[in-house]
Amino acid sequence: MIYATLKTLHVLSIIVWVGGMVFVHFFLRPVVAELEPAVRLRLMHDVLGRFFQTVLAASLLTLVTGVWMLGRVAKQVVQSGGSFEMPLAWTFMAVIGVAMVAIFMHIRFVLYKRLSRAVAASDWVAGGAALAQTRNWVAINLGLGVLVLLVTLLR
Repeated sequence: MIYATLKTLHVLSIIVWVGGMVFVHFFLRPVVAELEPAVRLRLMHDVLGRFFQTVLAASLLTLVTGVWMLGRVAKQVVQSGGSFEMPLAWTFMAVIGVAMVAIFMHIRFVLYKRLSRAVAASDWVAGGAALAQTRNWVAINLGLGVLVLLVTLLR
């Protein structure tokens, strides 16, 4: 029961995170690109601020539940007299997941702060640059997230 609950929380967190990146990258961004810079940057700043708060919780929950599930499986194997070796797919998932969290932390705590400063100062050129960097890193994270899903589902 505990493992199933952890796995459910793990998957739901990933759905929120990856699904949110898909929405922002493929649906919201192209529409707001047609707005004038001041309106576009203020809107994206506000939307991303809310989204990043949710992703912060989701990414940390993903890490915690992943580590907890690994620990439970390893403990069960060792308690039954076996030797735990993490499957290659799980190792891939863990390494890429940690990289995704690190990339998100850079987006949230470096790039989003630049965007916030630019919006507060009405510096639309700097804000556009910060938003463009954010878009590039989100695209990388989205690609990594899809790759993890493919490896997980096709293993």
